[in-house]
Amino acid sequence: MGILLGIIYHFLGGGAAGSFYMPYTKVKKWSWESMWIVGGLFSWLIVPPLAAWLTVPGFSDIISATSSSTLWWTYIMGVLWGIGGLTYGLGIRYLGMSLGNTVILGLTAAFGALLPSIYYDIMATPGKVTFTQMLDNTWGQFVLVGVLICLIGIVVCGKAGMMKDKEMTKAEEEREKKEGTGEFKLGVGLAVAIVSGILSACFNYGIEAGSPMADAAVAQGINPLFQNNVVYVVLLWGGLTTNFVYCLFLNLKNKTYMDYGNKKSPLTANYLLSALAGTVWFLQFFFYGMGESKMGNGASSWIIHMGFIILIANVWGLFLKEWKGVSKKTLTTVILGIITIFIAVLLVGYGNGLK
Repeated sequence: MGILLGIIYHFLGGGAAGSFYMPYTKVKKWSWESMWIVGGLFSWLIVPPLAAWLTVPGFSDIISATSSSTLWWTYIMGVLWGIGGLTYGLGIRYLGMSLGNTVILGLTAAFGALLPSIYYDIMATPGKVTFTQMLDNTWGQFVLVGVLICLIGIVVCGKAGMMKDKEMTKAEEEREKKEGTGEFKLGVGLAVAIVSGILSACFNYGIEAGSPMADAAVAQGINPLFQNNVVYVVLLWGGLTTNFVYCLFLNLKNKTYMDYGNKKSPLTANYLLSALAGTVWFLQFFFYGMGESKMGNGASSWIIHMGFIILIANVWGLFLKEWKGVSKKTLTTVILGIITIFIAVLLVGYGNGLK
């Protein structure tokens, strides 16, 4: 039952992550950097401590009592993840929701799922699962096969994106730009997406670095479902630092700081839509923490979470007609990729059930 609940929580988190960009597509007459930082203030500064206050009473005391080393590494992982996060937004802009999420989150899934267990093979830590243990046990083998199949599914979706690029006409590019579903630029988008995918995996490392805070919360009687909420407060300070500095730089460079008071734009709607996007974004990790408490913060939780994000994002991509006008072969390819990722999620879940 615990594994099933974990999968459900990860599905909810994946749904939030795969959907959060939707409100941004409705923001009018604002630059990307303006809407991104307004949403980010909710994602990284406002909502995380509110969630911690509601679920981890005394969270600020836990942070105050945590060693400077733990706080530092948690924060630094957040800074690195923040670079991945801001380039994520650019990746979605240039590749579209379906292909952008697929490439970025595919790399994030691979690095985030496997590197921690490899690290624990080198630096033995009590209670942590190593890569060798996964290889030596049936449950671990199922999980690893699931990870491999997930990556295959990601490659298939990526192939579909390249096929789309070849088939796309100028008219379709203009339609996507007009509807806000992307400014399709495969070369630039893939370069940004690769950087984003690798650095975004640092979020999982940040959870590991901040685990003493989660352990302290549980020791105080906090429901393990919400133990990571105190970690997110510190981890997301790092993400805020990177994104705020970069967006402020763009505001000054592009003179888009006037957006925030531009009466020619629907200010109230823009602020509300950006706030909604930021809040929904945070919910992905709120539910991730709940799923992780049921399945552990190993390869399983991370790959299932990422798999669900990719599934939901591709469904949105189909709904937004990002694949409109492509050949039947291309559409079949992306659907095959989605199905492959779904099979991978089932395998990982089964492996955890055996564990």
